[in-house]
Amino acid sequence: MPLLFTVPQSHCVVIERFGKFSRVMKQGLHFTIPIIDTIRHVPEWGAVANKNHRLIELTEQQTDTPARQCHTKDNVSIMANASVYWRIVDPVRALYEVDVLPRSISDIALNALRSNVGAMELDSLLGERQRLNEMISAQLSGTAEKWGVQFTRVEIQEIKTSDATTSAMGQQMEAERKRRAIGSEAEGEAAKRVKVAEAERSATLLRADGEAKALEAMADAELKYLQQLSEVLDRDTAGKILLAQKTLESIEKITSNPAHKVFLPNDLRPMLMLNEEQNRTDSKSVK
Repeated sequence: MPLLFTVPQSHCVVIERFGKFSRVMKQGLHFTIPIIDTIRHVPEWGAVANKNHRLIELTEQQTDTPARQCHTKDNVSIMANASVYWRIVDPVRALYEVDVLPRSISDIALNALRSNVGAMELDSLLGERQRLNEMISAQLSGTAEKWGVQFTRVEIQEIKTSDATTSAMGQQMEAERKRRAIGSEAEGEAAKRVKVAEAERSATLLRADGEAKALEAMADAELKYLQQLSEVLDRDTAGKILLAQKTLESIEKITSNPAHKVFLPNDLRPMLMLNEEQNRTDSKSVK
């Protein structure tokens, strides 16, 4: 081990003396005692979180877990993997509290992934991936302090279902689309019928209002006509004349269609006489 050495920024070196932990040296120039002091090497970490097997990196690291078969709450088999982002905050714990830190992080991340997938149904799993990320992160946080690391985030990389499950999901989605299309069509038809009913109701009200006004106008005209007749004749004769006129108008209306059979009274002379009387009265009124 050299007498003098430097530690680059965002790195540290763990010094052991006689095989026991001595101190942590962070960035800068450092002095050591050869033979007595030695640098703790971590070749078992590979290229993860260290350089040259002795410089421990304090920056954020990424560990990609291998794909693992999991079963959802509704017993659907899937293959899933995740990326775990973490950083060392206590190099001493990271070296002495866990055997091989990078491998252990991958293992606990896979276990957390499998246990949380088993607590969710497939539909929720596919639609709430962010929730699954948060659940895994929360589960890992209990181990983080013990190992001297901080888990910054977890991201599910892939959730792959079997061919049979994928086919069933496709059929389900197609059925759901058809159901929504039928529902939309039914809603449109219902709205159309409502509009037609409202239009018919408005037209009926308008017709009824027009007929009511027409009847009111006819009633006013007949009242005025009866008053004019009453000025020339007595009230009883005027009423009979008006009744005879209404009878003749009704007969004219019901006999307007040649295809209809109409049975008329045997004797229409009283009505005809009253009609002639009414004509004479009208002539007098004009003079």
